[in-house]
Formats: sequence, structure tokens, C-alpha cells
Amino acid sequence: MAVMESAVSSHGTKPSRGQTHSLSGKSHGSTTTDLPTGIADIRKLPDSRFLELWDAIVVDPSIKSRLLNHAALSFTLRPRISRAVLPLHGIILLTGVPGTGKTSLGRGLAARTAEVVQDQEGFRYIEVDPHALVGSMLGKSQRAVTELFRSTLVERAMQAATIVLLDEVETLVADRTKMSLQANPVDVHRATDAALVELDRLAEDHGRLLFIATSNFPSAIDAAFTSRADLVVTIPLPNESARLAILRHTLSRMATELPALQGIAASPDLLNVARATDGLDGRTVRKLVAAACAEDEDVALEPERLTIEHLLAAARAIAAATSEGRVR
Repeated sequence: MAVMESAVSSHGTKPSRGQTHSLSGKSHGSTTTDLPTGIADIRKLPDSRFLELWDAIVVDPSIKSRLLNHAALSFTLRPRISRAVLPLHGIILLTGVPGTGKTSLGRGLAARTAEVVQDQEGFRYIEVDPHALVGSMLGKSQRAVTELFRSTLVERAMQAATIVLLDEVETLVADRTKMSLQANPVDVHRATDAALVELDRLAEDHGRLLFIATSNFPSAIDAAFTSRADLVVTIPLPNESARLAILRHTLSRMATELPALQGIAASPDLLNVARATDGLDGRTVRKLVAAACAEDEDVALEPERLTIEHLLAAARAIAAATSEGRVR
């Protein structure tokens, strides 16, 4: 049975699907031509940019600790204890609305796990692109899923301790009870079956393999997958203190290039901006700073001229637009 947790969220930074270089722009993974079908990224861990993501995400420290401890147990305990005694699958599931930092947290967790556990043979990170399995290969989904789990992942898990990110996992393990066999191909139904079977087999045979899954739509995930997760963490929208921390972090980091912004980052008036962003996800709160720079032509040309007033105007405009969109 999965352990359920809820966290205070920060933000998410999700590169375009299929991106295989680190977020710093320096290549650490394979090029797209090197990657097997269904794989978006492969790289060695720990990765410095992923560690930066881990530090940037603002969540309750106890949540990060719980995530890291569960991830570590997948490599220190699970390989040594029979699943008949302790039925661990090596799966952590992060859920929540878009923009709350699930993908960034998953990548950061992979890097921190590699840093803490320190396997002698090193760690490898693999990011799965589920859309390449059940989208572009329509009619061949079951075969593609089986090939991914039985061949691609197994080969790499045999070489080194491996952490796999299953982003938007509902695409891969869609809820079979909600499928219409007239509207949804039978092949997609069978792809879910295949994924569950292979996850069971990998849990039994490969103790040095951890899956970190993310989903914006947990109700769309097959219950059989959720029940296999060792830990389920729901990342909610950030509260006021988290939003303030996101704004301060963003502005202080920008101040390394634009020193004049350090004063705004430290300003007590920034709390008013955080209050004006109630209901926004963390990614939108971060992007609000850029929106504020665009509020004024002079500021767009010279971002050092940014003021609290610009931030407040942008926050109110975004909050109003978001609220209007929800009403519609």
C-alpha cells in the first residue's frame, strides 16, 4: 500500500520533451540520435543542474527528507529483503497540478539519491518519453512498452544503479476502467497491462532500479499502478510563505547579473506581491518577474529599473487573468 503525503510546493521547470541536454545548456546525456525509442534523456548522476533544481524547489524540508529516504531505501533495503516479506516496487509517485515542480523535484531527487547512496559503480539517469510509446507508435504500443521495460531499461540497470523518471505517467498507465474500447484502441489498454506486468518483473529481478513517476492527473492513472507505488506525494499550490520564498530566490539569483535587484529581493514590500499571487502555481510566480519587466518599455530595455510596483501590477494582472480563465 502506498504512503500518501502532501507538500508545500515551489515551482517547476520542464524543458521541452525530447531535450537531452542539461538545463544549463551543456550536454551531459546522449544526443537524440543515440536514444532508443521511448527514451528522452540518459545521463550519469549526480548531475549538477539537477542538484540545483533540488535546492531551488521550495517545499517543506520534511517532505524532501521523506522522498530522499524512500529513494535511498530502494537501493539499501529493497535488494536485500524478499518481496514476500516487504512488497516494495521501487516506485515513487509525485502528483499535483501543472507548474508545482514535480518534474524538477523528480530530477533533483534522482541526483540527490545518487549523491547520498554513492553506489560503487555509479548511478545512471533515464527519462522516459511515454508519448513516443503510446502516441507516435499507435497500434504498436504494447510491443513498444514491453521492449522499453524488458530490454532498454534492463540492459542499463544491469550496468549500474538506475533511476528512471516516468513523466506524465498517466499516458503510460491509463486507467483501464475509464477506457472505452470504441474510443480508445485496444492496444492502449494492452499497453497498460504490459507496463504493470513489466514493473512487477523488474521489482522482482532488479533491486537497483528506482522509478520516479509524475502526473498532473492522478485520477487518470490506473489504480493498479498507484497501489504499486511505495510513496505517493501530492504537491499542492504554494502557500504565501512559499510564494515569497520563490520570489526572493528568483530575484536574488537575477541580482548576480543585475545587482540593483538585490534591494527588491530583500524588500519587506515583496510580501505584498506574494499575497497578490494567491492561487498561482510556482512556475507562474517565477515567470511573474519577467512579466513585470515587460510592464514598462524602459524596464524591458533596462531590467535594473524593476520596482515593487511593476511586480504588483504584473501579479494582479496575472491573478485576474487566471481567475477569469477558471470562471470560464
